[in-house]
Amino acid sequence: MRDIGDVDQPVVLSFYHRPDHWDNGANRATTTAAAAMSGTVPKSELPTRREETGKNIYWGFPPFNTIIVRFVYFLVKSAPAMPPKTIETTESPRILLVRLSAIGDVVQSMPMICALREHFPRAMLAWAVERKAVELLKGHEDIDELICLPRGWLKSPVELWKLRRRLRNLRFDVAIDGQGLTKSAVVARLSGARRRIGYADYWGRELSRLLNTELVHTIGPHVVQRNLQLLQPLGIESPEIRFKVPRHESNKETADQMIAQRGLGGGFGLLNAGAGWPSKLWPTERYAEVAVYLGQEWSLPTMVVWGGADERARAKQIVSNSRGHARMAPQTTLGVLTELSREATLLVGSDTGPLHLAAAVGTPCVGLYGPWPAQRHGPFGPKNIALQEVFFEGSTRERRKAPPYFMEAISTQLVCEACKRIIRRDGRKAA
Repeated sequence: MRDIGDVDQPVVLSFYHRPDHWDNGANRATTTAAAAMSGTVPKSELPTRREETGKNIYWGFPPFNTIIVRFVYFLVKSAPAMPPKTIETTESPRILLVRLSAIGDVVQSMPMICALREHFPRAMLAWAVERKAVELLKGHEDIDELICLPRGWLKSPVELWKLRRRLRNLRFDVAIDGQGLTKSAVVARLSGARRRIGYADYWGRELSRLLNTELVHTIGPHVVQRNLQLLQPLGIESPEIRFKVPRHESNKETADQMIAQRGLGGGFGLLNAGAGWPSKLWPTERYAEVAVYLGQEWSLPTMVVWGGADERARAKQIVSNSRGHARMAPQTTLGVLTELSREATLLVGSDTGPLHLAAAVGTPCVGLYGPWPAQRHGPFGPKNIALQEVFFEGSTRERRKAPPYFMEAISTQLVCEACKRIIRRDGRKAA
C-alpha cells in the first residue's frame, strides 16, 4: 500500500486534472512533477475571472428581479460612509466581520475574530452571518454583537432596509469582508464603515473588489492562514490561531445522553457521510467498510451523523452494511454535533462543515478530498490527515460538477491506514 506520509501533512497530490481530461480519466491526466508534489499549477493555467464567475451571472448577482438589483444599488450608494478614524491598539474600534456562510467556512473564519480580540482587547466586535450558521457563533466569547441575516435577505427590500439601519446605528469604523462575494461586500458597504477590507485578485470575486476600499493579496497555503492575512491592514501579523468554539451545557447533556444510549461510553468514532455537493461524496459502502475495520481491529464502534433527508438515507446504508459496528445518530443541531465531536476519538468525512468543526475542537480528523485541493481546504491542525489521490484544477462551478471518480480514487485501505496512524499515535491498543 502507498505510504500516506506524516500524520500532520496531507497526502501528496498524485495527478493534475483539467475538465478536458474527464472523458479519458486518469489515462489522460497530466502528471507534472511540480503539480504532483505541491498541489499547485502555473498561474497562467488558473481559471480566468470569466471562467470563475460564469457568463450568465449579472455582475455577480444571483438572477433575481431587476428592481431588487436597483434597490440594492440605491442602498449601497446612498448616504455617505462614516468619517474615517485612525485605529490604534489603545483605542476601542468598532469592527464588523462579514462571513455569511457556509458552516465549514464560518468555522475556519473563527480565528479572525479571536485575533481581532487579542489585538484590540477593548474593541466592539460584531459578526454578520446567515441563519444556517448562526448557532455556531452564539456565545462566542470574542463576539459582542451577532447579526443574523434571514433567508432571502438579499432579495427583500424590507430586510435590506432593516439591515442597513441596524448596521448604521452600530457606527462601524472598519468592515472586513471575509467571503469575497457581492453579497458579503454589500453588507460591508451597508455598514457605513469607511474602511472596508477585502480580498484582491482571485479571491475577491464578483463585485467585491469594487465595493471594498482596501484589497489584500493573500498567499497563505491554507484558507485559515489566508483569512488571517486579511487583518494585516490593521497591524495584525501572524497571530496565534485559535477557534474558541462555544460550549453550552445543554448541548453537552444531550450529547452525553446520545452516547450513553448507544453504548459508546468506552470511546467511539464519528462518520459523516454527507457533503454540500455530490462531487464531494465518498461511497457509502466504503464508509461501512471503515466502520467494520475500526470495530474489528480496534474495538472502536462508530456513530454516523447526518443532516437532511439525503444524508439520512446515506447514513442508513452505512449502518445496515456495517455488521453492527456503526450506530445511527438522531438528527442533531450544530451545538450537539460540536459536543459529540469533542468526545469522539476521531472523525472521518469529506470536505464539509462537520469535518472542520471537529478539527476546530481538537478532534483528530481524516479528511477525504477529490475536486477541491486538500492542501488549501483540508482540516486545519497537526492532528489531522487529509487524503487526496486525484486533484482537479478548475472553477468552483466545474468542481461542483466533477465526476465521482475524483472521490472514488480514495481507497478504503488508505482511509483505514490513516485511522490506524491516528489511533496508534493517541495510544489506543488493538483489539
